[in-house]
Amino acid sequence: MVELLSIVGVFLAIEGALYAGAPSAAKKIAYQISQMDEGQLRNFGLIALGAGIFLVWLVRG
Repeated sequence: MVELLSIVGVFLAIEGALYAGAPSAAKKIAYQISQMDEGQLRNFGLIALGAGIFLVWLVRG
């Protein structure tokens, strides 16, 4: 449970840093994502999911 909360905390810190440091870039990214069709967005999500699982597997052994 501690690891899960740590991961959520790191995620929120990175997300907050993006919004605080470059709010216009965050808005631009959000707009670009809203313009993607569902297939592209799903493919991007699957690639990110796979990369995240691979990274955890690589680090945790």
